Amino acid sequence: MLQNLLDPVILLFVLGLIAGLLKTELKLPEAIYDALSIYLLLAIGFKGGIELSKIHITDILLPVAGTLVLGIVIPLIAFLILRKLGKLNVPNSAAIAAHYGSVSAVTFAVAIDFLINSGVKYDEYMTVLLVMLEIPAISIGIMLARYNSKESDMDFKTIFREVFLGKSIYLLIGGLIIGYFAGIYNKLEVSKLFIDLFKGFLAFFLLEMGIIASKRFKDFRRTGVFIISFAVVMPVISAMLGIFAGLVTGLSLGGTFILACLAASASYIAAPTAMRIAVPEANPTLYITASLGITFPFNIIFGIQLYYIITEFIFKTFK
Repeated sequence: MLQNLLDPVILLFVLGLIAGLLKTELKLPEAIYDALSIYLLLAIGFKGGIELSKIHITDILLPVAGTLVLGIVIPLIAFLILRKLGKLNVPNSAAIAAHYGSVSAVTFAVAIDFLINSGVKYDEYMTVLLVMLEIPAISIGIMLARYNSKESDMDFKTIFREVFLGKSIYLLIGGLIIGYFAGIYNKLEVSKLFIDLFKGFLAFFLLEMGIIASKRFKDFRRTGVFIISFAVVMPVISAMLGIFAGLVTGLSLGGTFILACLAASASYIAAPTAMRIAVPEANPTLYITASLGITFPFNIIFGIQLYYIITEFIFKTFK
């Protein structure tokens, strides 16, 4: 496990964190950051599409169904914890819950890199499950926020565009479709760009993500002890639910581990945009600091290692 902690991908993220905390001048130009995020989302979708072309669609129906249930259950549990234990109001509870039901594509990519380094195989169609987990969580968050709400003039068209046509979902689905047809017709000339160079671009991107995450640390005193605790404990709870879903739906050890990492991750791209539009009364400091400032670093540095240990133990015990 030490060799995974010392992987260049993780070390570059830590380097970015330290650079941000020390207030160095290190920063990627915004245009490069945007280009890298577009590349990573396309590459994740493309690779998943190629692998999807190798299997029959009926093989993924059960995992997809289990993932959709997961995308509903996790935000509901998070909402109840935030309301009952944290005593947060409905808008803030719903907005934070949506973030923790939704996913981080970068955490997904690091989890796959972890398996590759460990020599563990996984179900290659996991990108499909990533997309399936993203959409219901945001929808549930909006529904929870609007339940018993007197507001009836919500711009559902705008919300729909942000959720389904936002950068994350659009590029993931687009890459998935392109990769699928590339696999079907053996048009793999661009695979060197999207597959062979993936880890290098991911490491470069995580350097900037470390810098960005470190800037949320200053908001800790504004979020309170409960939110900080929630942002560490909730991912572990969600990971356990992901492991259970993987076992029930017949995923492999590697696939179950990735589903656990997806469940444990928190969105910091799609969900914040949707919540700003759908639940403007929620406090962005709470949900962005929790997801990006606490959960993301925790998962990248510690969580992924922990989830694999738990997944492997459960598989050895019950399989």
